Amino acid sequence: MLELVQQVVAAREAGAEIVLVSSGAMAAGRERLGVARADQPPEMAFKQMLAAVGQTHLMLAWEQLFGLHEVQVAQVLLTRADLSDRRRYLNARDALSAILAHGIVPIINENDAVATEEIKVGDNDNLSALVTNLLNAEILLMLTDQEGLFTADPRKDASARLLAEVPEINDAVYAMAGASRTGLGTGGMTTKLQAAELATRSGAAVVIANGARPGVIADVARGVAVGTRIAAAVTRVEARKRWILAERPAGAIVVDDGAARAVARGKSLLPVGAREVIGDFERGEVVALRNARGRDIALGIVRYSAADARRVLGKQSEAIARLLGEGSAPILVHADDLVVVTAER
Repeated sequence: MLELVQQVVAAREAGAEIVLVSSGAMAAGRERLGVARADQPPEMAFKQMLAAVGQTHLMLAWEQLFGLHEVQVAQVLLTRADLSDRRRYLNARDALSAILAHGIVPIINENDAVATEEIKVGDNDNLSALVTNLLNAEILLMLTDQEGLFTADPRKDASARLLAEVPEINDAVYAMAGASRTGLGTGGMTTKLQAAELATRSGAAVVIANGARPGVIADVARGVAVGTRIAAAVTRVEARKRWILAERPAGAIVVDDGAARAVARGKSLLPVGAREVIGDFERGEVVALRNARGRDIALGIVRYSAADARRVLGKQSEAIARLLGEGSAPILVHADDLVVVTAER
């Protein structure tokens, strides 16, 4: 931690603004209370208790270490719900922006003491990507015990080589990490790639590097080639669309090939191109737009509830007024409320 603090201070003195996403609250709680991991009860309430105890000691350590350099820190605890609700998303962004504007280092962790399974982000890789999105940051640096992303697991394959540059994250890149793109990550390189996808869609570059490398933070801040760099997938997207990316989809709409190509070009989704509604969502929630092969190609704010969307599937615009009444918009997801996440080929 001391080494990381020294590097953050050096990067700040060189002109960088740094936000630190820190893990370790539950581990600190176990240490403080003398609870062995093997003896830890599985109940959520016990984990929340450990996090509540550990968070104070984790922050005390960061505060003391940054205090050696006369740098102030601020604790910010977030849950998925804080970033899914538009108003709370903007409040979190404003608070973090004010902290940075006053030369203070924000130290962010998930609010495990109150988070339930429904509102948890679940891992700090994805939390860091959500914060990158929130602040429109230029770079997300994820520190790990590996030099970066390799063509295979270097612990098992002596021929594995480090990838210095990754132009885009696709199925082949996930395969190198030993995982499926659609699989649920539980840690390691898989969750880092999932987080990198979100960050690069937000317009940030991502660097995955070894946290034990001397000067790694300062080097990345100066643009020195370190670890694996993943290019931004898009230019900086507007604030409203960054929020859409941060939201967890409430359901999905499967579209035909023609609609998929149109959506991939940033066009609105019309009911005539929709084939299936998955889940139960309300008007104004974020849904995934999915092609016929099961891949999510976009996220967007839907203008119909799931029940009404099912009624107008495949219907031409003139039929919608007869089904739902005059004044019903002939658009399921408008282009202004849509973010493309995968190119349709």
